[in-house]
Amino acid sequence: MLTEKRQEEILALLGQQGSVTVQELTERFQASESTIRRDLNVLDQRGMLTKVFGGAVQKEKSLSTREEKVALRMELHREEKMRIGRYAATLVAPDDFIYLDAGTTTGSLIPYLIEYKASFVTNAVSHALKLAEHGFRVILIGGELKNSTEAIVGNEAFVTLQKYHFTKGFFGANAVSRQFGFTTPDINEAMIKECAMKHCRAPYVLCDHSKFHQTTPVCFGEFDSARVITDRIPDESYRNLPNLTIAD
Repeated sequence: MLTEKRQEEILALLGQQGSVTVQELTERFQASESTIRRDLNVLDQRGMLTKVFGGAVQKEKSLSTREEKVALRMELHREEKMRIGRYAATLVAPDDFIYLDAGTTTGSLIPYLIEYKASFVTNAVSHALKLAEHGFRVILIGGELKNSTEAIVGNEAFVTLQKYHFTKGFFGANAVSRQFGFTTPDINEAMIKECAMKHCRAPYVLCDHSKFHQTTPVCFGEFDSARVITDRIPDESYRNLPNLTIAD
């Protein structure tokens, strides 16, 4: 097989799986280990993948500043979000004092909540309404309402959050990366997320697999600053990480 063709197929396989190993590629292409390693070196130098020990993973996608409205995001990966929400709800214990961040994935845990002694603080108007409808004690922080995400942001919200100490917090993220952490496009939302996360004894980031290998402009936490709950391992570089949980 021609070198260019083999490298094209390596990239195609990487696009399907998210990661590849040298051993897997040598068997697939009936090529020597040195040949495969040479291919990975070339593709890494061209910025088309990222070499890791024993193989390669997808290159982090380009920086995204786009932020979809809530109505559209609710339809994306609906089943995966439900699975994540169902698992996250099992982490809520009696008498927990919980921060629930705005977002469609964080909102997916509300229908599965059964611990009615738990109390919630949220910066999402829609979350507050649903929690109240389900009979939970809920505090909606004040501040400026951001239309696209329906989140409360601004200085008033920031000052209010500094007064609280939460047993647990469930956060959403626009993008998740081991290198760049948890990111979001808007500085005002990032400030609220970061403040609330620092006031949580046990913070969790809920995100489906599509959020990995992406980056948005503003970081609100390092990757190891919270436990990540997702629907599946994005690629082999994330396997067996102590702070990554796959929702059953």
